[in-house]
Amino acid sequence: MEEIRSSEAAQIIIAIIPIVGIVMGSAVVFFYLLWNYKRRTLLIQEGHYEQPKFDLLSFSLLAGLLLGSVGITLTVFLAIAQGTRYGLLGGLIPLSIGIGLLTYYGIKRLDKRA
Repeated sequence: MEEIRSSEAAQIIIAIIPIVGIVMGSAVVFFYLLWNYKRRTLLIQEGHYEQPKFDLLSFSLLAGLLLGSVGITLTVFLAIAQGTRYGLLGGLIPLSIGIGLLTYYGIKRLDKRA
């Protein structure tokens, strides 16, 4: 039986596809950053620029809930699948970050009431 060989041209094309994807993605990100910078600069010159507001409490609540739920799910799954091995850290790390963010949210919310 003859072995099926892939041609060298096919191997080169397969090797070039990820490179072209990375270059095109980098070009898109570059032009987005450039045009966003120019837009912001023009708004500042015209006097119409407003500083975007970032709500840290809402962000910490959302991120804490998402990371906590993902952490609980991964911890339970990895505990069942592998037991108490180092792989369990894959669930405990996001769980602890989520708990920390929810704790921050709770403390800041109580601090604002006082």
